[in-house]
Amino acid sequence: MFHLILAACLASAPETCEPRLLPAGEARAREDCEMRAGPIAADWLARHPDLTAGAKPRCVETTDLPALDMPEIAPGVHVHQGEMAQLSPQNRGRIANLSFVIGDDAVAVIDAGGSRAEGEALYAAIRQHTDKPVRHLILTHMHPDHILGAEVFSEAGATIHADARLPDAVAQRAPTWMVSIPEQIGVAAFASTRIATIDHRIETPQTVALGGRSLLLRPVATAHTDTDMTVFDDGSATLFAGDLIAMGLTPSLDGSLKGWLDWLDTPPDPAPERIVPGHGPVTADWDKAIAPTRAYLTGLRDATRAAVAQGQPLSQAVPAILAAMQPMAGIWADFDATTARNASAAYAELEWE
Repeated sequence: MFHLILAACLASAPETCEPRLLPAGEARAREDCEMRAGPIAADWLARHPDLTAGAKPRCVETTDLPALDMPEIAPGVHVHQGEMAQLSPQNRGRIANLSFVIGDDAVAVIDAGGSRAEGEALYAAIRQHTDKPVRHLILTHMHPDHILGAEVFSEAGATIHADARLPDAVAQRAPTWMVSIPEQIGVAAFASTRIATIDHRIETPQTVALGGRSLLLRPVATAHTDTDMTVFDDGSATLFAGDLIAMGLTPSLDGSLKGWLDWLDTPPDPAPERIVPGHGPVTADWDKAIAPTRAYLTGLRDATRAAVAQGQPLSQAVPAILAAMQPMAGIWADFDATTARNASAAYAELEWE
């Protein structure tokens, strides 16, 4: 299979150019790809007016595309484990776990990565394993490291599914992200990244059929965020939990501490044979999978309640909570900064309980 690559340069900084994979140009023969390359590239640039073409578009084989490493963890289920770290130029924002599931008829992707470039590398990994159509992209929650590669899959013809609350949550934060994330990971790494439109807003459990297997999409009451959704593959009994479960990278509280602990205290039905967290390794045992997240959140709850009981104002409570939780710091990346933010959120939630 051949793929259309366009050198896209920032109109405001023509020296900043990155190769862009345009899924619309995909073809089984090089001649077909090259014949359609000009019109497809021109149409794509017209929809991205802040970009210009740095060179003539070209067609390359699948094996020549830069792709994420995505081993098969169960039949037809592939997972890329992101770096367990905060965003940085070194990791180019590639910190989230990303997955895809291959059915008899189609492919579904679970989370799209933190930039256009990572979404393209995810798409290239899929094409290294199958030429079946990518019909679905499922976003587990609103955080940018999981959603900002989505435009690639929209261009490939996928329907984008997300919790019904996600579009509004993203709209509130997107202007800040589009400034702050390039500063954190680098302008070139973030180049051409756009916020994709959600096609299917999910309010109640829904099933997505892939042929021979199906995915159960289940919205979650406010927990890690107010946009969380889990995905269960009945073909492999794999649960994709998003950031409701995390290892290595400090959990980030953007929803409800009590709601998150309630979710962790309710084992999933049906019971999974393996759990894919939002960050960290795939785990076969439910209790083992949730143990680090539960211990962290329980410690946050208890330290916050202690600060509230002592009548400490927020300015005193945050450093007190952080100090109380220091024994946990060794197993979590970005512990101090994230825990300080979590302490503020937990204090606001628990102050009046």
